[in-house]
Amino acid sequence: MRAALLRYRVMANVVGVVLVVFILIAVPVRYVGGEPAMSETISPIHGFLYVVYLGITIDLARRVGWTLKRTVLVMLAGTVPFLSFVVERRMTRDVVARAAAVSPAPRLA
Repeated sequence: MRAALLRYRVMANVVGVVLVVFILIAVPVRYVGGEPAMSETISPIHGFLYVVYLGITIDLARRVGWTLKRTVLVMLAGTVPFLSFVVERRMTRDVVARAAAVSPAPRLA
């Protein structure tokens, strides 16, 4: 489960960064500056990375036992700028807490 969580965390942050760059830089350059090249480059990259993010999120959700509603909401977080960072942090805390509840750390005497 740790590897699935790590994959999810990496992809959530990568998708979040690419989306923020797209929205805050590429879109204004396209519509204010009249230069569509950056937007045309970043948009499909985000689309591809988002599909990878969806697959990794489904894998983590299956391993952890998230409900369908939670899984869909986490998946949608990759479409809202900055939200993927917030949701990633919350889901990481949730998964770590669930893992600790299932197998508590050994006591050191």
